Amino acid sequence: MDFLQLDGKTIVIFGVANRKSVAYHIGKTITTAGAQPVYVVRSESRREQLQSLLGEFPIYVCDVEHPDQITTLRDQLQSNHPEIHGLVHSIAFADYEEGPKPFHETGKRQFLRAVDISCYSLIAISNALKDLLTENASVITISISTTTMASENYGFMAPVKAALDSSLAFLTKSFSNFSQVRFNAVGPSLLKTSASAGIPGYVDSYLFAEKAIPRKQALQTQEAANVAAFLLSPRSSGICAQTVVVDAGMRINYFDNEIIKNTLYEE
Repeated sequence: MDFLQLDGKTIVIFGVANRKSVAYHIGKTITTAGAQPVYVVRSESRREQLQSLLGEFPIYVCDVEHPDQITTLRDQLQSNHPEIHGLVHSIAFADYEEGPKPFHETGKRQFLRAVDISCYSLIAISNALKDLLTENASVITISISTTTMASENYGFMAPVKAALDSSLAFLTKSFSNFSQVRFNAVGPSLLKTSASAGIPGYVDSYLFAEKAIPRKQALQTQEAANVAAFLLSPRSSGICAQTVVVDAGMRINYFDNEIIKNTLYEE
């Protein structure tokens, strides 16, 4: 039974970096459901690296920092994939090269570039591809489980993700003038990806998450991908302008007795 009703549908996926990427897991999952993924990566070298991993599926190149490349991509997709049923925006970037800093010392250039790549790119891509999206297309992005917890190592990216979450409502509203396209986000807790490895102190936070989650196991990337596949499918038609938190229950368990005991009585 085709429960997800994705068979034969074209889904454009931005952001695969390697086999650990959320975007890669989403691509595998929708392929199993019969969908046809179309991949978009940042550079030609990345495309060459991923060719064997992604197999026979088409791979296009677009660096979302450059509007002309988004325009070129639109033209390419229009020629080869004129009907798009779903769009996955799994793009994020933050410059942590100077190491962790107090939030109030965040550099303007750092912050605005992170907003451009991690948030504005969703708006730019959606606008560029609006005429290719079907009437009931689903657009999803990858956010985080909470943007209000002041995690010092994640730093300025939480406010950037908050802007991304907020944009879902405004994109949904503006697209409603001419379509029924839905915009949603998957908000996973800490994942073991290559991108996360570049965040200072991330490993310690990940290990803490394993203790805070009731099942004592961190969220798996595939679990986030499964929710993304559902949001891409017509089965989730009633979910719109939402960030769906996927954290295996971590948010309910910060006052776990074992965590409290280990914190108060650690040597």
